[in-house]
Amino acid sequence: MIKATQGSVSMEAQWFVNSGTRVGNGWPLNRHFQRNRKAAHSVTLSMPSRRRAVSRRRLTVTAAAVAEANKSSTKAETPVRIVAIVGEGSISPLKSTPWEEVLLHTAKRLKWIDESYKMHVFADRFCDVTHPDTKNIQIVCNADILVIVAVTSNDSVVWIQTNCKNVQNIICFDSATELVNKLGGLSFPSETERNVLGNIFGNSQVLERRKKSEEVVQTVFEAWDRRNSDDIRFCLLVIINAYIKPVPILKNLRSKGFSTLNCMVKNCGRQILNCLMDPNCRKALQCLNQCSPVDQVCNYRCIASYESPNLEAFSLCVLQKNNCLELDAKVPEKPYVSPMEKFRGKDLCHETAEDLFVGWLGNLEWSWRVVAGQNPAYDQFPCQYQLFYRGKARGSFWYEPVFMVKTLEGKMVWRRRRYRVKRGQTAGTFLFSVLDNGVVSNEFWSIVDVCEDLSWGLFHYKGAARAAGQSYTGAVLVSPDGSYPQNDHQKERVVAALEKCGIKEWELFAVDNCSCIDPPLGIPDASTLHSVIQVK
Repeated sequence: MIKATQGSVSMEAQWFVNSGTRVGNGWPLNRHFQRNRKAAHSVTLSMPSRRRAVSRRRLTVTAAAVAEANKSSTKAETPVRIVAIVGEGSISPLKSTPWEEVLLHTAKRLKWIDESYKMHVFADRFCDVTHPDTKNIQIVCNADILVIVAVTSNDSVVWIQTNCKNVQNIICFDSATELVNKLGGLSFPSETERNVLGNIFGNSQVLERRKKSEEVVQTVFEAWDRRNSDDIRFCLLVIINAYIKPVPILKNLRSKGFSTLNCMVKNCGRQILNCLMDPNCRKALQCLNQCSPVDQVCNYRCIASYESPNLEAFSLCVLQKNNCLELDAKVPEKPYVSPMEKFRGKDLCHETAEDLFVGWLGNLEWSWRVVAGQNPAYDQFPCQYQLFYRGKARGSFWYEPVFMVKTLEGKMVWRRRRYRVKRGQTAGTFLFSVLDNGVVSNEFWSIVDVCEDLSWGLFHYKGAARAAGQSYTGAVLVSPDGSYPQNDHQKERVVAALEKCGIKEWELFAVDNCSCIDPPLGIPDASTLHSVIQVK
């Protein structure tokens, strides 16, 4: 896997800020309390009356607070209802996996983001008017989002047109042209003519809604066309975020207006100027501006294509040091992937786990080569080499991925990163951190499984670039020569290891390990390798 922090304010500290009390300088500024104390001299109520008045006021405030809390709780628990209708027997381009299986798996992966996302998947055979399924029809009609995939049957098209008129968000992929997309109640393209009048008379509200919908449609279809499981889920999250409720991991990365500009000019003027004067850095910014702000695949492709010292300095100042875009992201809690417990019949310890990462380094010039990966943004680069080694300082451990990038201009260039690695609480888990083009990423890795003869291994990771507002998950299958295990028993074991990660084999990208000429390998002098296991 190849990839590119501030603490949060506690609730108590936030209460002090909101109440006007300054903490830390030894002097209170609760002016509300001071005004109330001064006003007490003019009150003419008797003490019992005052108590009753205060009690009533407290009761009123308490009741209002409880009502508001119940309202918020109810709102938070309201599920997002998603329904997918797929063509009977339709096959996806994801290693010829049936679309029904792909979307059922997507439904499970949506739960990693938010348990309130409830997705039902139906083959379009249930649209048969001769045998109506009342319960499922009700589920479809009450959907917040309807996803239609590979539906071409005329009967199914007519059924959807007849029964789904009230669904506010409908998105169609690889389906009959008679089916139209609808977002936020606006159809595409069926309402274009209807909105001509809105354009003539300057209906700004309609225009604004249409502009938003067009941006969402563009983002969704660009992601769908990449044909992978992460981007299929991403399509749904974009629609949820735009029309149902905010999705925290899709926090918008665009400028916040004057506050962003003021922060950048005040703190990073020199870095901005240097970036604009550097052709590569300038191209990177122009490229990023063309991406959806929440599209990690597009964004990282721009960064990897045009990285330069000036781009790193720009990102380090604007994002990492000053957080001018006011972003945040956390390492995902789900899925939690437990590490392997034993290796060669013995309980896994921290030293052995590190040795498994070191892998073939010493016998070969690298620890591992990546066979395939699951994340479309970070695992799909050609010619991926992994270098794990113990550092000169006691207890230090390092990871350096070396990989090739085909830039957006068609050039093939080598890239290299350097991660600091620390042991997790459980043997086989690790904490990684890296400064990638000026932005710090923190990651949690698990060694899911490694074959006893080190013929292959599977490593799972989840991480976040907090200052860039992005979080992610993924896994890499590795071997000494970059080839997939050929033994049937080992293939079954790989599939079982993937299942532990909540990953299907058809989700993996095969890494192109051909034409990997002169990779910039090598590790620092005085580095050490294995401490427990022997590799032959």
